Amino acid sequence: MAYSDTSLDALRRTGDELADATFAELFARGEVGTFNTLMRYVSTAGAPLPDGLPDVAREYLEATRTPPSWVDWAEMEKARLFFIDNNVHISTALSFASMPACYVVPHVAKLLSASHGLKYPSKRMAETGQFTVHLMQPDAFEAGSRFIPAAQKVRLLHAAIRHHLTRENRWDTATLGTPICQEDMIGGQMFFSLLVLDSLHRLGIHMSTEGAEAYYYAWRVVGAMLGVDQDAVPRTLDEARLFLDLYMVRHMGPSEEGALLTEQLIDLYEEVVPGTFFDPVVSALIRHLIGDTCADWLQVPRTSWDTVVKAVPHLLGVLETIEDRSPLGAWALDRLGHLTTVLELSSLTRGRVMHYAIPETLKKDYGITGVPRTRRWTPPAPTV
Repeated sequence: MAYSDTSLDALRRTGDELADATFAELFARGEVGTFNTLMRYVSTAGAPLPDGLPDVAREYLEATRTPPSWVDWAEMEKARLFFIDNNVHISTALSFASMPACYVVPHVAKLLSASHGLKYPSKRMAETGQFTVHLMQPDAFEAGSRFIPAAQKVRLLHAAIRHHLTRENRWDTATLGTPICQEDMIGGQMFFSLLVLDSLHRLGIHMSTEGAEAYYYAWRVVGAMLGVDQDAVPRTLDEARLFLDLYMVRHMGPSEEGALLTEQLIDLYEEVVPGTFFDPVVSALIRHLIGDTCADWLQVPRTSWDTVVKAVPHLLGVLETIEDRSPLGAWALDRLGHLTTVLELSSLTRGRVMHYAIPETLKKDYGITGVPRTRRWTPPAPTV
């Protein structure tokens, strides 16, 4: 598949027809709040839809409750096993490469500022982490799983942001394109798939081509369920590279929003890790994974750990040697990776389930304001 500025310009003008029409009707009828209230208690696939759910929402949920018919389940199982084998490394890449990469695209950083608010970086990270963990469960697409409802809600959340920004004339569509357009959705898919694989390679993780391709394939399935036009999505890793390179050249650069989002991401993880001795590791990892140019744009501090972090691939190589030579060591490292991922996600969510509520309004003013580190986001109460 060939990509050019012209073809990507067309994708910048396109949203998600089904989700956009669904949210527009919910908003016009004043039923967004009703949807959020009722769907708060629908967090697993196959659960009966509650009485009182607006008809347009019920139709949308019915239309999006199953994965694409073309899914290769053997490939999805390979992706799940790849995630289990590399979960802590993937979590590291998502946190310290994928999210900062989003911030390097100024209009995406502006969108994140408008939709989530700069005060709550833990909410963004918790939602992203939980979504990925749900995806990589063995029953992700079966009754009782949490992935499908999460995907349905995230797709509507994107539609809500598009609706609010354009309706309130708070987005320069002529210059920036449709908010959360098809190009940006595919770009995000690349950040969470190909860029993760690049980061694993940079960390010195040994991956099979088969495992890497399966992981990328799983995110193609995710993209389809989030309303991404599959005719425009790169099918192979080589095509994905062409798309991502062109996307970044077209859009990456410094921004005030990107710098502040990065600062708060660093602060968040420095709070998660006990003590202060290892605090500089967060900045050093980001700089190592996204490179000095992007790190400088995001104003990532240079630290004495920048050189130390470059030894990480050697350390991970030692751990992989233990894993390869000892079945018991492999089991222990897999369990440690799982526990580390769970601990990180638990720290971000405070043990609560993220509900991906659809915003009825956006912040009236999403200008840049500093937030004291002591002010942490409080998760919602547990579900019944």
